[in-house]
Amino acid sequence: MFKKVLIANRGEIALRILRTLQGMGLSTVVAHHALDAGSAAVQEAGQSFELHGPTPVAAYLDIAQLVEACRATGAQAVHPGYGFLSENAAFARALEQAGIVFIGPRADTIDLMGDKVRARNFVAERGFSVAPGAIEDDDPATFAERALRVGTPLLIKPSAGGGGKGMRIVRDLALLESELATARREGERYFGDGRLFVERYVERPRHIEVQVLGDAAGQVVHLWERECSVQRRFQKIIEETPSPALTSERRRHVCEAAAGIARACGYRGAGTVEFIYGAGGEFYFLEMNTRLQVEHPVTEMVHGIDLVREQVRVARGEPLAFAQSDIVQQGHAIECRLCAEDAAHDFRPATGKILRWQPPAGPGVRVDSGVRQGQAVTAAFDPMIAKIICHGATRDEAIARSVRALQDTVLLGVTSNARYLARVLRHAEFTEGRADTGMLARCAEDLRDLLREEDTDLAIAAAVLSDGELLRAVRGVPAMHAAMGAWRN
Repeated sequence: MFKKVLIANRGEIALRILRTLQGMGLSTVVAHHALDAGSAAVQEAGQSFELHGPTPVAAYLDIAQLVEACRATGAQAVHPGYGFLSENAAFARALEQAGIVFIGPRADTIDLMGDKVRARNFVAERGFSVAPGAIEDDDPATFAERALRVGTPLLIKPSAGGGGKGMRIVRDLALLESELATARREGERYFGDGRLFVERYVERPRHIEVQVLGDAAGQVVHLWERECSVQRRFQKIIEETPSPALTSERRRHVCEAAAGIARACGYRGAGTVEFIYGAGGEFYFLEMNTRLQVEHPVTEMVHGIDLVREQVRVARGEPLAFAQSDIVQQGHAIECRLCAEDAAHDFRPATGKILRWQPPAGPGVRVDSGVRQGQAVTAAFDPMIAKIICHGATRDEAIARSVRALQDTVLLGVTSNARYLARVLRHAEFTEGRADTGMLARCAEDLRDLLREEDTDLAIAAAVLSDGELLRAVRGVPAMHAAMGAWRN
């Protein structure tokens, strides 16, 4: 039984984990780079440990240094959050060898599901649905020929990939060889591994994922699905549950398949099984993320279950606290990822000092953030400022609360995507439940035009501001009244 936990992460997820650990009566340590010394997580932690490295990111990826941080602080367990080393089997093994508990799945499970080819084969061999495809490792000499036989459209993926990096859609087989070469270069660049596989591309696909939980005794439950189809460049920006695309019967089939996959690999802890869902109701295994997802709060909002708490309980060797029949969805939840970027100019990253930060509040509104007013936003890390999660009795109510929350958000000093997110939520394809993974690309011009129209109003607001810093920051404000300070009309 561990009593002190080191958090090997930063930003909003470090703070979110910290508060659950503290609520469970556990002592906490936050490992951090010097750039994060003033962050909320570091300031609120019982103890902190400074990491060093040639770059800030490298510091958070230094396994030996994190193991030493545990030894130096007396931490008996590590929560990796998401990103960084959260899906690194070598990290899990290093902690185990040092007698430290990894709050996550077993290293061999991470290895299995972290290799897209092995995971795909594992799932297919156990009778679960995968898209028609070809794997380079099966026979490298015939890979291109087998890829041709898959037909169009097809999707090229790096075997060691993730996060949408290195993926290529091919509609003209005459371009296949050149696209394979490009994907191989990108795989080597991003992952140090140029191996590829291809699979049939589902037109206008939806991205459906299922939250699963398993304990050391082999019990597995699912906490129903999340829809994550609103993506830009394969990166999710809006997630919701339940999915508006699924009937009750299809929802049950998808979720039972996810739980079956988790049982087959003896999954322990919290994880997510992701599927591609076609217009005809067909669904195919995409991948399994062996960690906590960024979008886990939408599941928490409709179930009232703290997933981090359950991760800790399972890591302690405790059985699941509930059966499948106990897990019932209540209402609808939507998460919007508030990022420091300029949506009107190709999502250009934004940096600067946060002059004013006032997150939204109100019934059904939850904000997960790790930033503080006065903190600098740099290009060293992911640009996400906060996750704004809204719950309603119905989907329409959740949408309305999400739009209002984005409008009420005050972020001065850096440009954000708040206005863009609100526009997406009000777009007919989203409100009618028709959004697929290509929606943002397909509707890009419409959404940009609407933003440009709002820019005129923001310029007028800027003209009445006397403070120079606020004047320069006005374009990053989601609503004109927010830019004007404390008064409201």
